[in-house]
Amino acid sequence: MGLLRGVARTAVVAGTATAVSNRVSRRQAGRWAAQEQYAEPQQQYAPPPQQYAPPPAPAPAAAGGDDVIAQLEKLGRLRDSGVLTDEEFAAQKAKLLGS
Repeated sequence: MGLLRGVARTAVVAGTATAVSNRVSRRQAGRWAAQEQYAEPQQQYAPPPQQYAPPPAPAPAAAGGDDVIAQLEKLGRLRDSGVLTDEEFAAQKAKLLGS
């Protein structure tokens, strides 16, 4: 039983470390890209940057508050995984909360 517990603990630690490392790498790459954008002057004939449509707004909450909480948790997971930016997360959260 001790061996299985040790293997499970190692798997959890390794998975967490990998997730954190990937997130740090994505954030650093984004910062470098932002620095490069400001460091190099834009040429007039360069095509405009491609714009992506924001993710579709979640369906309006049903009568229960549990649905809103579940949707907020889902939005948080999307933000943490890098699918949503902090600004997109804040906008979707405001829509859910009716602000």
